[in-house]
Amino acid sequence: MKLEMTGQMRMEQRMKLAPHMIQSMEILQLPILALQERIEQELNSNPVLEVEAEEPSEPEAVEPPSQENVDEDAAAEVPDGESSEIFERLDVLDDGYKEYINEAEPFRKRVRADEPDKKLEAIKNTAAPPQSLHEQLSEQWQLVDADDGVKKAGSAIIDYINDRGYLTVRLEQLHNKDKADFTFDDLTAALKLVQKLEPAGVGARDLKECLLIQMQQNDDDTSFEERLIAEHIDELLENRLPDIAKKMNCSIEKINKAIERISKLDTSPGLQVGQDRNHPITADVIVEPLDDSAGYSVRLANSSLPALRINNDYAKMAKAPATNAKTRKFLQENIRSAQWIIDAIEQRKNTLLKVARAVVKFQKEFFDKGQLYLQPLPMSKVADEVGVHLATVSRAVAGKYVQCSWGILPLRKFFSGGTEDTNGNGHSWEAIRAKLQQIIDAEDKTKPLNDEQLRRKLAEAGINSLARRTVAKYRKLLNIPAARFRKKY
Repeated sequence: MKLEMTGQMRMEQRMKLAPHMIQSMEILQLPILALQERIEQELNSNPVLEVEAEEPSEPEAVEPPSQENVDEDAAAEVPDGESSEIFERLDVLDDGYKEYINEAEPFRKRVRADEPDKKLEAIKNTAAPPQSLHEQLSEQWQLVDADDGVKKAGSAIIDYINDRGYLTVRLEQLHNKDKADFTFDDLTAALKLVQKLEPAGVGARDLKECLLIQMQQNDDDTSFEERLIAEHIDELLENRLPDIAKKMNCSIEKINKAIERISKLDTSPGLQVGQDRNHPITADVIVEPLDDSAGYSVRLANSSLPALRINNDYAKMAKAPATNAKTRKFLQENIRSAQWIIDAIEQRKNTLLKVARAVVKFQKEFFDKGQLYLQPLPMSKVADEVGVHLATVSRAVAGKYVQCSWGILPLRKFFSGGTEDTNGNGHSWEAIRAKLQQIIDAEDKTKPLNDEQLRRKLAEAGINSLARRTVAKYRKLLNIPAARFRKKY
């Protein structure tokens, strides 16, 4: 068997994304808050990128230089009066942005000694992270007066309390006979003390114990509610109020009043501490009705986005013959990067505005009448209208929100499938769920509708193509319980 190496040439076509194309797609996908953060990062990292003044003068059109026109750019001249000052700033520039050439630098040196440290100021102005439930319980436990064994047992118990405030293991599992740190009696005593910590109800092992702890710490008379929870919680969860009334020898009205008081208790007390902060939502698109017609005005909410431009002084330095090659290359790369981010932001604005206008065009009935009139709208229809690829529309609507007369809504909400009614009119799944919610809200709570009856009600409204299991699925998506649990006595 003979082995040999041979060379071969072939021609082929390949699609390769350039870096600026990848950056454009990333910018397009960013919501407005993330875009603000991205722009801030670019301003901090790119010395040639700057924010335009409120009344900017006409800037010179600056094209990103390439390696082919370096010799041609070298013919540009810098005025004599400005050359010495500019080159002094250039020396400062080399010192101040050394880490962008040499990535081994761990931090950015300040240009002047009196210049404030922006990173330090940002750290000082950043809110402290919220205290976790474990940290708060541990601090409270340190102040509890108890024996060493009980203190150690309490620390072990706190370690196994989850974010909702419940103890996730049995005390028998925490007791290790091979270790003499604490006994099982210490665990029992410690658990009683832990359950007295704030927030009320923490340290419970199940829902019944959680509610009983909170009622026992309440100054009001809750003896009836405590008996109701202690003896009949399973029947209460099953909404079997007549059975409970018969066993407790009381009226259903009295049980309903007790349920109203119990409903004010917290079933997840641990979530009161260290809750995850909701991310702020800012509208990217604003849709407003026009005064003089039945149409709508569609505009971008770009008031918080700064207008960017390339610094003219640094652009001249990149062309000046006296600029050394290393500095010229550094400036050229940053000018090119700055031009890319400016173009990407402009392209994002144009694409998002076109997509939003197409959505308003196809969903005009929604903006006129509300959610019940939301139409089925595939992304491919908007892509054809705008003249872009389907993936571009998907990126354009990702994480974006629309502000209109019906509130601030996700832009992706307007894209969904649906079905047709008996008259041939389309109904999106979102509109069908809204209609289902409307029917349930209007039902007689003493005789709530089951899923089959809900299906018939939808059929009477013209939506007769749904199966009972589909109605049940939508009801669960809306977090609406079954008819047996919705019944009011």
